Amino acid sequence: TIVTLKPAPLFLYSRKAFRPKKQRRKKHSTTERIMRPSMLRSIHSAVSRSRSHLARRGYATEPVPERKVAILGAAGGIGQPLSLLMKLNPLVSTLSLYDIAGTPGVAADVSHINSRSEVAGYAGEEELGKALEGADVVIIPAGVPRKPGMTRDDLFNINAGIVKSLATAIAKYCPHALVNMISNPVNSTVPIAAEVFKKAGTYDEKRLFGVTTLDVVRAKTFYAGKAKVPVADVNVPVIGGHAGVTILPLFSQATPSANLNADVIEALTKRTQDGGTEVVTAKAGKGSATLSMAYAGAIFADACLKGLNGVPDVVECSYVQSNIISELPFFASKVRIGKNGVEEILGLGSLSDFEQEGLEKLKSELKSSIEKGIKFASQ
Repeated sequence: TIVTLKPAPLFLYSRKAFRPKKQRRKKHSTTERIMRPSMLRSIHSAVSRSRSHLARRGYATEPVPERKVAILGAAGGIGQPLSLLMKLNPLVSTLSLYDIAGTPGVAADVSHINSRSEVAGYAGEEELGKALEGADVVIIPAGVPRKPGMTRDDLFNINAGIVKSLATAIAKYCPHALVNMISNPVNSTVPIAAEVFKKAGTYDEKRLFGVTTLDVVRAKTFYAGKAKVPVADVNVPVIGGHAGVTILPLFSQATPSANLNADVIEALTKRTQDGGTEVVTAKAGKGSATLSMAYAGAIFADACLKGLNGVPDVVECSYVQSNIISELPFFASKVRIGKNGVEEILGLGSLSDFEQEGLEKLKSELKSSIEKGIKFASQ
């Protein structure tokens, strides 16, 4: 008897998929389904299920599409946990890890994990092309981390050069890949990559994403704590950019709704905007937000893979080329992701007076960051 199963929407296949229909729970949004189980329970389930023939195949009658994911900066603070999380993702068939040094060790380490993907590590500029060839999704956490007293703008001169060179290679070796930009400052590095792709004649605005998922993850966590609701049930859109005041969580649209007073909303907004600084300070100069960023990056990459594979209604917030705000060529908002990348940029919805004021405040800073990136790429 052949049993046909739909792929579970999580990083790892869930026992929910094997329940009789009448026992299955109500469907949730893509992000909710990803974030609901604990990571420990997911890992434990993966190890157990990997011993079964059915889990190794994933489908009984339809094979899982072959997908190559390349991580540029895989040996770094974000890159290593991100490599681990992507190795656990059953939608990945080939995991390509690249960095200037140290990647073979990271690749050897994660390759021992008994999950679907084959792993290869590449080090040095001469191997960058091999790392990128045939990639469906390219994730870029490469660059230096933020240190105490550093603003995201201080990172610009170093990370902008790194992003420019990596974007040049992407344009040459995998011009049709979905590019997930994590390297800060994202407000500027995404426009840099866009300009590089334009010069190379490969630019497709639907395939370039600034990963702002960490802002969403923080907003959900902080909101759930104040609203006293289960964090797995929370959704909070975050718009604008990915630095300081350009980060604008829309708590008025948060679900489930909670009657929080204005002071609490303002404090939650400020904490979401300063989340990166909070981690840098807590680590006392010995690191930045690496683990939470890796988690957020893995969530967004998973959404891109689902979109490429034709899963319907995959919606995440992301910083993309947009015409939502006329004077801002790039803007973060909810987008629908499909087989071609960005299928639809969704509207902002109704904003509270506080959020409308925040939107006006962020415009000048975000515009300046965009122009700075474009100018750098043009030099």
